[in-house]
Formats: sequence, C-alpha cells, structure tokens
Amino acid sequence: MIILAEIKKIENLTENGVLSCAFFVSSILYLFGLIQNIHLSVKGAVKDMKKSGWFEISKPKRGSVLLWEKKDEHYHLGFYLGNQKAISNNFKKKMPIIHHFTYKRKRKIEAIFWHKKLSGSKTLSKVVQEP
Repeated sequence: MIILAEIKKIENLTENGVLSCAFFVSSILYLFGLIQNIHLSVKGAVKDMKKSGWFEISKPKRGSVLLWEKKDEHYHLGFYLGNQKAISNNFKKKMPIIHHFTYKRKRKIEAIFWHKKLSGSKTLSKVVQEP
C-alpha cells in the first residue's frame, strides 16, 4: 500500500504524466549511478547532473542529455539517440516518445550535457538506442 501511495503522489506532482520529463530522465540516470537522486523538476535534475560530474558540450552525442528552451513556462529534458532523433516525455501522450531532436526546428536546445563515464561505455547507449 505504501508503494501505491507513493506512485499516486508522483502522478499528482507530474500532473498524471504531463510534466514527467525530469522524472523520466533522472530515473534512468539514477539507475545507472550517474546522478544522486530522482527528480520531478528540470531545475533539480540539472543541478544534480552538474553536481554529479555532467558538463556541457557543443554537439550532441548518443546518450547525451538535451535541455530544451522554456515553453509555456517549462523547460524540457530528454536523451539524444543519434541520427537527429531524441526521446523525451510527450505531454499529450503522457509517455516517452521518439522525435526530431529540435522538434523540427521548433524548439531550441539550451544545453547539451555529457558525462565522462559515457565515453566508451555501451551501457547507457544501449538504453537510448532507437528501436
């Protein structure tokens, strides 16, 4: 029952999946030991990433984390898959989907983050491969 109560809290805080991009990205990074906590806000996730050794790069690499500009008062996070594709939470579908990494030039990328542990690592790149 405690787990179900916690899931309900998360659903409420993410507006039933509408605002889940930070939760999606930080959950994966946490599972791979690349950040310290799971986050519900983009600001919290980015702060933890920087504290955990993530740094900005100029061009996306497979497995890098993308931070898109603010739209409707919200920043957005996702993973770069390669071949101009990204995966991030879709607010309408309330689940992660694959899409063009700049939303076909409709949303500017504010920052691209990389971690030295990803260099030469196949682990996370397997997770973010396009099916």
